[in-house]
Formats: sequence, C-alpha cells, structure tokens
Amino acid sequence: MTPKAPKGQILKPNRSVIKWLLGSDPSIRWQVMRDLAKEPDEIVAAERSRVAVEGWGAQLLSRQAPDGTWGDDVSFPKWSSTLHTLQLLWTMGLDPMSEQARKAVGLLRDKVTWGPEFGDSPFFEGEVEPCINGRVLGLGGYFGETSDRLLERLLSEQLTDGGWNCEAERGSVRSSFHTTICVLEGLLEYEKAKGATAAVMAARVRAQEYLLERRMFRALSTGEVVAVDKKTRLPTKWTLFSFPTTWHYDVLRGLDYLRRAGVEPDERVAEAVELVAKKQHQNGRWPLQNPHRDPVHLDMEAGRGKASRWNTLRALRVLDWYSASD
Repeated sequence: MTPKAPKGQILKPNRSVIKWLLGSDPSIRWQVMRDLAKEPDEIVAAERSRVAVEGWGAQLLSRQAPDGTWGDDVSFPKWSSTLHTLQLLWTMGLDPMSEQARKAVGLLRDKVTWGPEFGDSPFFEGEVEPCINGRVLGLGGYFGETSDRLLERLLSEQLTDGGWNCEAERGSVRSSFHTTICVLEGLLEYEKAKGATAAVMAARVRAQEYLLERRMFRALSTGEVVAVDKKTRLPTKWTLFSFPTTWHYDVLRGLDYLRRAGVEPDERVAEAVELVAKKQHQNGRWPLQNPHRDPVHLDMEAGRGKASRWNTLRALRVLDWYSASD
C-alpha cells in the first residue's frame, strides 16, 4: 500500500541545518554523515571512533565507578542511572568493539547485578519487568553480551494484543506503548547480533502491528489520542518529542524504530509523520519539547523549547524514510 504524503510540506534539510548538526558532538556527527550526508563508510567509521574519546561519550565513560555502575547515590532505584547511561551510549553509537567500550562493559558484566531483590541476577540477564528487560536485551545485543534466557522470557510474556506491559504480572492484559517500544528495540538489536529467527521475527511483526493499528498514538477502541492532559484534554506527552527517551514512548521514537527495522511505511503512519513534519520550525530545526528527569546527568541540549540536534537528526531520518517509499 502506497503511503499518503503528509498534508504539510516536508522541508528537506538545507545546508545550514546540516552544518549546524555537524557542528556538534561526534555522537551526532557520525550519524549525520551516515544517514543524511551519505559520506563514505571509512569517513563515517573514523568519526564514530571519536565517540569513545571525545565529547559526551567520553564524559559518560569517565563517570563509571570502579564497581561498574554509573550513579550519584541519590537517584532511585539505584540501578536507574546505570541503565539509562548505557542506553544513551548505545544511542550515541559508541563502537562496541572499542577498547573503552569493552573495558566498561566488562566491568559492568563482571560486577553489576540487580541486587538481592532479584536474586543478584547479573546485569545482562535482566530482572522481571519487560520495559527494563527489553532495554537490557538490546544493550546485550549491541555490546556483545546477548542473553538467550532473557530473550525467551520476553517472548513468553508477549500479550495477546501483540505488545508487552510491565503491569502484566499484576493482571493487566492490555499492552503499553512504553513497554512495547522498549522490547521492540531490544528484539531488533538481538536480531542484528545473533541473526533473525522465526520466533523473534514473528514477535516483532505482531508488536509492530500493535503500534500501526493504533496509528502510532491513538487508542484502538476509540481512535482518540492516547496520553492527553487531564485538565485541558489536549494531546501531550506522546506528541511531544524527547531526548534521551529512556523508557518513555513518543511518536518520534516509534517512527524511528520502524525506520531502523526497515518497515515499509503505509497509510497508518501518515498522520504520525505529518505530526513530525509540522513540528519543524522555519529554520529547519526541531525543538526539545518534553525532557525527562531520568538520571543521566549530561546536558546535551539547550533546554525545553530550544532547538534540539538530537530531535532534528531523528526527525530528518524519519522523513527521509517515509518520503523514500513514495
């Protein structure tokens, strides 16, 4: 099915936007070079290698404690900063084969557990909630520490409507957008690391359909936008773009997953893509709209409402993916 073009005009990135993106951290620059500027592989690889030794990536790596964790001894739960930091390094594209990554991951693998509450389960074996375990599965796939046991657990927890929900252990039979996107990203990364299997592919397709059937942000039963402001009844949260995303779902994160998974866009994503296109400012940039308070402790953007390089990069990739399908 050929997707409908968004009603609003999709502006292609101009030279000034690309220059602005390239005037940033190596973690953004190498992805701009690969996905927007289409630079040769060797140039992209050289820039990517700098993530481990310069800028934001190097800052995060330098903050790892001797016990393998990241944290401030204030955030709760204590593991949250470790999980969010490693997830950010994954998103930045830290080369998993670099000396710095192998050292950090080895320390984490050998020393960090989920604590007595979860039987001191090793970090890459996960705990009990699929919103956490989905990200752990993805981290394991990306950093070379895959867990087949964790994969089987997640596959067994998929709900009948196609997604996952951390509340399932307390009786919920309806999936959560938040949990589902975390597991989907984890399954995709596992596939990249270990190769596609019928079981994993089937689970991903079912979960992708969960998102697509809901137009990426609408309730299946009523068609209304999910996550609205309780006072104004205006759409919020999922139509506001964040970075880092940690465990939170929003439309841009959902679409960027479909792009990375190579899903062919159809008319069910048209409204969500149009929403992305409309948020582009006249200067060709996208703002940071809904920063989360999850503990990462790294200021990468100018703040709420200001132009965001991360959101601009991700939005331009999504629009390129969509327009290429015409």
